[in-house]
Amino acid sequence: MRTAKISRDTLETTIVMEMNIDGRGINEISTGVGFFDHMLTHVSKHGFIDFKCEAKGDLEVDCHHTIEDIGIVFGKCLSKALGNKAGIKRYGSFVLPMDETLILCSMDISGRPYLNFDVEFSTEKIGDMDTEMVEEFFRAVVNNAGMNLHFKMLAGKNNHHIAEGIFKAFAKSLDIATSYDERIEGVLSTKGMLEV
Repeated sequence: MRTAKISRDTLETTIVMEMNIDGRGINEISTGVGFFDHMLTHVSKHGFIDFKCEAKGDLEVDCHHTIEDIGIVFGKCLSKALGNKAGIKRYGSFVLPMDETLILCSMDISGRPYLNFDVEFSTEKIGDMDTEMVEEFFRAVVNNAGMNLHFKMLAGKNNHHIAEGIFKAFAKSLDIATSYDERIEGVLSTKGMLEV
């Protein structure tokens, strides 16, 4: 099983995370930001990742430090669980419908971090979460997992649907990219490695 457990303790946040990317979508998530808990639950359920996250942050300031730091730990857990990435498909893409919303997510677990976030929200908050933190979360993930990640909103009006579509599309793409292909010997790269 590809698993990882990482703790991060700063003056702004304390985070303990466990991840099993070969799981069934079982999760225990408590970040102090209700809407973000809801989004991470989608990542677990739709990506078939067993996931525990206990976070305490300076929410009296705002949700920024908590969500960004969880992204950092999520990326590090993912990188650790994948190890040398031998046998994985590496690429994953999914176009996810969520009522009136249609979100494209495409990724390459290449070792090279890059985020393209072509999505616009029309409100500053969804529940207790700043909408700008969706992009910041995924930026932290890609920088710490070594992942090339693209999001494009093809249609959408309802901000809840847009955010949910993003997290679900990410989960489905990640499930594809981290799955094994028996035809792959070593890693899927002419360099013979998937890292910078």
